[in-house]
Amino acid sequence: MAFGWKLHGDGKTLAPGEVVKPDERLTWPRMIGFGAQHVIAMFGATFVFPLIMGLDANLAVMMSGVATIMFLLIVKGKIPSYVGSSASFVGAVVAIRAAGGDSATVTGSLLAVGVVLAACGLLIHLLGVQIIHRVFPPIVTGGVVMLIGFGMAYVAADVYWPQDPWVALLTMVATFVFIGVFRGFLGRIGVLLGLVFGFLLSWAWDLIGGPITAPGGDGKVSTHFRVVLDAVGQADWFGLPTLHAPSFGLSAIVLCLPVVIALIAENVGHVKAVGEMTGADVDGYMGRAVMADGIGTVVATSVGGSATTTYAENIGVMAATRVYSTAAYYIAAVIAILFGLCPKFGALIAATPGGVLGGVTTILYGMIGLLGAKIWIENKVNLSDPVNLVPVGAGIICAIGPVAFPITSTFALSGIALGTIVLLAGYHFLRALRPAGAA
Repeated sequence: MAFGWKLHGDGKTLAPGEVVKPDERLTWPRMIGFGAQHVIAMFGATFVFPLIMGLDANLAVMMSGVATIMFLLIVKGKIPSYVGSSASFVGAVVAIRAAGGDSATVTGSLLAVGVVLAACGLLIHLLGVQIIHRVFPPIVTGGVVMLIGFGMAYVAADVYWPQDPWVALLTMVATFVFIGVFRGFLGRIGVLLGLVFGFLLSWAWDLIGGPITAPGGDGKVSTHFRVVLDAVGQADWFGLPTLHAPSFGLSAIVLCLPVVIALIAENVGHVKAVGEMTGADVDGYMGRAVMADGIGTVVATSVGGSATTTYAENIGVMAATRVYSTAAYYIAAVIAILFGLCPKFGALIAATPGGVLGGVTTILYGMIGLLGAKIWIENKVNLSDPVNLVPVGAGIICAIGPVAFPITSTFALSGIALGTIVLLAGYHFLRALRPAGAA
């Protein structure tokens, strides 16, 4: 099922605890609201990571919409997910550029990783999900989901929150109220309401109290207004992103290939998280999800865009709203494509103050991390067993740190990528060393 959603109830009201399944929808105006919420949730990372890697951010946003539609079609609408720019490649891309690589070399190496990831997904699909269960048992998948969420904590704590601690705090509290107290449709779009509240609060604070002296998005301290709309006024209403063809260098590809392990684990963790939230058995679509992510990366990078991955931020939105309809993701994807073609709207979303994102992402990342604990609880994982406890604990700390392990003078595995490898390899290493029959 890719299209043809059933109307949930009357399409207007939702009782407390009620969920909207992937093949259901509310009225279209309400679904547009949920789609907009997903756009805002993904936009910051999808826009920022390409900038860090020296790629065209508008193109990355547009291609994320294309990749999301492809993903939903390949998984037959069974796994609601947004596919945006991947952060896992940042370290490798920095190393490629430090060695003299240009944007074509960067996108060529990302495309090669996409091909390998798609091949791995096809292999998983052909061999059956049991291979995933052997490699990623509940202790591993729960740990990966947890480190994905908690591993993003530094973004909220170090990047967004310091830009405006009071706005971050008040936005977080307001979002608590919107999600936890409001009922029906308003409660389900609590994240979007929190973002709007924070934006308006920042704008009002600028008018009343003047500019703030604090770090900006680049980490440099300056005196500036919280809401800066100069880029919105300067941006064109319509414009095609800058396209370029990839080129391939063996050394650049080798630098990026280790990220495949993290991407597979990340996809498995996301699929498991979606399964836990929706109550559906989606394990049979695991291979399709991995393959779809790889294909999305190939398509996006073939025109000069950024590599893609399924987005934790949007899983957090689903956890908060309990609306899992894939219709919201198709809407979000179309909006993203239009944003990519309309620099002015992209500039407006990009103008969301960092303090506002700090308040909202603190909630979203925490909720994602706790989904990992939910997987452990529901699968009765034994955390008193050192084989389970030791590698998972180490992997989560590597992600949260984030801990960095230098591979070359210009490249290090760090954060979620390193934590995933430590967790996965450490667990299977200890399992192999354990004497037969040992508890």
